[in-house]
Amino acid sequence: MLLIPAILDGYRSLKDKTFRVIFGTNELTPEQIGELHGSLQNFGYLAFKSEPFLKDEVDLLDGLEADYEDLSKRPSQRMRAVLYRLWEKDNMAYSDFNLYYKFRMEKIINHLKKQLD
Repeated sequence: MLLIPAILDGYRSLKDKTFRVIFGTNELTPEQIGELHGSLQNFGYLAFKSEPFLKDEVDLLDGLEADYEDLSKRPSQRMRAVLYRLWEKDNMAYSDFNLYYKFRMEKIINHLKKQLD
C-alpha cells in the first residue's frame, strides 16, 4: 500500500462518464517512486483525507481485500467502456468509435456463435 501526502489539484469528467483525478505531492523517496511506477495502469482504490491517517485507519486500509468488479455499470456498459479504451489505443483506422464498436462486437458475437456448433 502506498501512503503519501497529497494535494488534490483537480479533476475532470471524461467522455465515458469516468473522472480523471489529479494529485500533487512533495518529493518522494525512491521506494515510493518505484511503488507508484509499479502501480501504473493497475486498478486500485484511493483514500483521501484532509488530515493524516491514524495508525488504526492505516491498518484497516491495508487489511482490506479488493473486489474490483464494477457493480455500478451493467456488463454491456463495461464492455463498451473497455472497447472505447481499446479504440483510443488502436482505432484500427476507424475514425468513428460507433463503427469500431459495431465491428468489434460482431467479431465477438461470431466467435461465441462458433462455440455453439
